Amino acid sequence: MLSTLWEMLFGNRRNVIRETVEVFRENSEQAAVRAHDLQGAALAQFAAEFSGTHKSGFDRFIDGVNRLPRPMLALGTLGLMVAAMVDPLWFAARMQGIALVPEPLWWLLGIVVSFYFGARSQAKTQAFQEGIARSLARVPQAVHNIEQLGDVARGSANTKENQSHSNPALAEWHQERDA
Repeated sequence: MLSTLWEMLFGNRRNVIRETVEVFRENSEQAAVRAHDLQGAALAQFAAEFSGTHKSGFDRFIDGVNRLPRPMLALGTLGLMVAAMVDPLWFAARMQGIALVPEPLWWLLGIVVSFYFGARSQAKTQAFQEGIARSLARVPQAVHNIEQLGDVARGSANTKENQSHSNPALAEWHQERDA
């Protein structure tokens, strides 16, 4: 009787217990083998695709063009930051023009960019628009601050001239230094 039970469970190179457990839990060893095979196939495909021996000039050109948008966006954003610091009034005028872009066009731009860059969420685009709106709301304060800085700069130049006229030694020193 025991040999019959043993033959039923493990005969013909079978293991009924293992087969039953695999219904409820994946076989880790087989999963590792499948993952290894999948990774090997993916690497072989990449090696065939990027070997470069069969690419035409057009393919290489298109590959180069496909690599441009992300660096251009990153460098363009840095350029905007520099422009905002160098000439805030020029930058503010351009941002006022952007504020006049109708919302459906923003949605369309968001969809195009989302599609191109791997379906990023529309919520991030809207949050970006809200950030631009908040920044534009601060433009009048920034213009006012820049005007005050200009007044301070002009005032310090006037103070320098007034000090030179009231102090002959200081006026002479300024003349020698400027000569």
